[in-house]
Amino acid sequence: MLKYLCTILCVFNVLPLINHAKAKDGTDLEMAQYRERIKSMFYHAYNSYLENAFPYDELRPLTCDGQDTWGSFSLTLIDALDTLLILGNHTEFQRVAALLQDTVDFDIDVNASVFETNIRGESWSGGNHSLWWGACFQPTCCQNGLGWKWRWGGPVLVHSSTWQKKLPVNFFQTPTGMPYGTVNLLTGVNPTETPVTCTAGVGTFILEFATLSRLTGDPIFEEVARKALRSLWKTRSDIGLVGNHIDVITSKWVAQDAGIGAGVDSYFEYLVKGAIMLQDEELQSMFLEYDRSIKNYTKFDDWYLWVQMHKGTVSMPVFQSLEAFWPGLQSLLGDLENAMRTFHNYYTVWRQFGGLPEFYSIPQGHTVEKREGYPLRPELIESAMYLYRATGDPTLLQLGRDAVESIEKITRVHCGFASVKDLRDHKLDNRMESFFLAETVKYLYLLFDPDNFLHNSGSEFDTGTGPQEDCVLGAGGYIFNTEAHPLDPAALHCCSRALEERQELQDILLSLSEPINKQPSAWKEEELPPLSSSESIALKPGSRKKAPILSCPMQPFSARLAVLGQVFTDST
Repeated sequence: MLKYLCTILCVFNVLPLINHAKAKDGTDLEMAQYRERIKSMFYHAYNSYLENAFPYDELRPLTCDGQDTWGSFSLTLIDALDTLLILGNHTEFQRVAALLQDTVDFDIDVNASVFETNIRGESWSGGNHSLWWGACFQPTCCQNGLGWKWRWGGPVLVHSSTWQKKLPVNFFQTPTGMPYGTVNLLTGVNPTETPVTCTAGVGTFILEFATLSRLTGDPIFEEVARKALRSLWKTRSDIGLVGNHIDVITSKWVAQDAGIGAGVDSYFEYLVKGAIMLQDEELQSMFLEYDRSIKNYTKFDDWYLWVQMHKGTVSMPVFQSLEAFWPGLQSLLGDLENAMRTFHNYYTVWRQFGGLPEFYSIPQGHTVEKREGYPLRPELIESAMYLYRATGDPTLLQLGRDAVESIEKITRVHCGFASVKDLRDHKLDNRMESFFLAETVKYLYLLFDPDNFLHNSGSEFDTGTGPQEDCVLGAGGYIFNTEAHPLDPAALHCCSRALEERQELQDILLSLSEPINKQPSAWKEEELPPLSSSESIALKPGSRKKAPILSCPMQPFSARLAVLGQVFTDST
């Protein structure tokens, strides 16, 4: 009864907070027609990749062949895997999951980008696993990944975990705990590897690594990701900003331009999404402090410029296409008014060119030289999807229509879709990056599919025999990683409780063997000792952790996206 009562309470908590918009600016028929067009776009690109490029990483659509770009992992197929599920193609998902399990080999002599491999090639393992509930249905699963009650995608997680167990040793072993940018998958970090990496390359691991830790029971992944975040936090300037590139050995800033775009973007994204997924106040505190500095020093008329991180003086008055994720991130915090104003600024650029150029000069109102291209990026569509879910504003659907028309008219070729080399004359480039199928098409489809299971508000869910026999899974609240791979917080919550119970039992047994006047090591939730600065560098010394924030494991994250912009509220 507890799990059903919990579900009912969660649903009633969510509904008043979020406007689940359903075709406000279009008929159900029109929405369905756009879904079919987007499906057609996906399969044109997907089939072109399989027929012409697999097993290479990417399709070259102008020459109808393939190329390896990020590590020779068939990354386009990996990236497209959960899009198949979102489009409802379970049969092909199962076929491809089995194919990848048999063919993908990470023990190869290849230098791979740590950042790109994590977001594109790693998160699919934990992400698709938790998405399809191959989680803690057996008490032993959270210990070592064995004895699992498999459903789709189950074995993939063990494959992923086995590969990733060597990663913290290879690229997180620096004096600062911040990772190298590149690692050889067979031999580790090259002795001549540069210690300089971008800020996002340090701060974009907590979602995937915490997922692996919570599902496998091995804490090392989450520990190294948190250490990297805390090290990066300590390097911020006196005015609260971080630069673009940092030396992971010395913690010295190499590039001191501060902004929300390329090289920094997903660091801020992961602080917010990590706070929501893990219900973590330390991550929330970090982002809110950054947000204050970003508004104070980089925001001008609802645009976000680049400034010198120590002085706050403008260094680049440009808008980058990667910054278009920001309105969606603002919507997750309930800051809808500011989000919509910024979104409309970015949308005017799209309408000017039929896409977002990589760099756009705000004073000149035009593209920046050598940055005129549009590689089919998803960020503005991503923001439209989040904002439409929150507001139902018809402008957001119009962006979706414009995107479908532009992409089909400008970029569709015989073998897939080609990146735009120059938006001024719509010349094409011979590349279709994997994120087109993983993100751009996915977010477009979800924008026009308000009833998709990923938008579930808790009205439907699955249950399983878990640590306390009340695991509620698949009920919504999915968190997208920066490559749009969905993670189910409920699976992590279920596994975490199993680990906590084992630790509590261990502490009780240890306390029985200690002298009676010693303080037992197991603390009740309401009696947690004050945090030391080593435990949380974002919370003030002496502050206490609150009781668990989620009132039930399936509660969608939107329930905690406060109307006033406060993610965390006290449980009642």
